[in-house]
Amino acid sequence: MKAKVKILIVEDDDDVRLNLKNVFLSENSYEIFVASNGLGAITILTENDIDLIISDYKMDVLGGNLWLKFLQKFCFNIKIIFITGFLEHIENFPFPILYKPFNREDIIKMVKNILA
Repeated sequence: MKAKVKILIVEDDDDVRLNLKNVFLSENSYEIFVASNGLGAITILTENDIDLIISDYKMDVLGGNLWLKFLQKFCFNIKIIFITGFLEHIENFPFPILYKPFNREDIIKMVKNILA
């Protein structure tokens, strides 16, 4: 049996976090972990071999540029997607960005593409 892909969802908005979790649980080929901020995500990252991080950018606790720098320095072997409504459409951002609001099909397509 093929091992499930481990996805960590890091999002401070409870509704968005729950909706994303439900989207990927329904796919059956993913094991889902959730954290409400970067600090909680670090705990999960130290205890699990995560394949993909889907993260909000702007979070009150360990978010923004500090979270981005942490991911670049310590999670360089993990695929990462940022979801945000706050970052402007910028060039040369180090990770793929999906802008809020987005629909279920958009996030599923992006995840499948990045894991391919």
